[in-house]
Amino acid sequence: MLQILNGPNIGVFVCLKCCGVHRSLGSQISKVLSVTLDEWSSDEIDAMIEVGGNSSANSIYEAYFPEGFTKPGPDATHDQRVKFIRLKYEHQEFLQPSLRIVSGKSNPPKSISKGIMDSFRITSDSQHMEGMVEFIGMLKVKVIKGTDLAIRDMMTSDPYVILKLGQQTVQTTVIKSNLNPVWNEELMLSVPQQFGILNLNVFDYDLFSADDIMGEADIDLQPLITSAIAYGDARMFDDMQIGKWLKSNGNALIDDSIVNIVDGKVKQVISLKLQNVESGELDLELEWMPLDY
Repeated sequence: MLQILNGPNIGVFVCLKCCGVHRSLGSQISKVLSVTLDEWSSDEIDAMIEVGGNSSANSIYEAYFPEGFTKPGPDATHDQRVKFIRLKYEHQEFLQPSLRIVSGKSNPPKSISKGIMDSFRITSDSQHMEGMVEFIGMLKVKVIKGTDLAIRDMMTSDPYVILKLGQQTVQTTVIKSNLNPVWNEELMLSVPQQFGILNLNVFDYDLFSADDIMGEADIDLQPLITSAIAYGDARMFDDMQIGKWLKSNGNALIDDSIVNIVDGKVKQVISLKLQNVESGELDLELEWMPLDY
């Protein structure tokens, strides 16, 4: 399900490529709720039923296309998807004026300009434009548990985990008064072509003051993603080891971390010694999900 800034929850389904675009735009514009990985509230389920699917939502958000405009298709480039999604949801360019969602603004709706129309005529070189991000897959991170975490309150802590990849940030729930929390919580991140390091931070939640840091670690995604891409469709292989991230003095690994194909999926179990803190370990499982999975 999609949640639009200054708009309603709308019960529509989006593909992984469009999902990656929505996540790259940031939660200040739109948020995506996974059908299988996220927990749904009663209100969110009701919103899905009320809207009635993609056709009903598009009858509102695509009520009006200017003459000569063509909606990007399944083979559209990343740039075309970004431009269309921004126009459709952020700028609401395709709503009839009477349907436009207004949040504290009295300005009349703008008509789509020739300049914006021209921007859809993308050349083959546009994928190299500055500021554009090309995604190559999805990363599912299962935050399993913490062990012997640091005390930040009188006798305990209220820990939660934040993961950051590029401009994306995701967070687990807070577990109250527990130095050995069990989350078993799955978080999703889109993986850009230049993916870099996955940053992990553990914090202690405080109601009346800034949250205290409880440790950090950097996760090298190279062994997982390089191995996964090299083997292609993991569903074609039996269970096997395909890569390894080696423990060293320069990383937070407790033991070597193995990349395996398990039941047709590329997974990696990681145990980390939290850095810059007096104590604490964290167990994770990574899973690589190509866009065409």
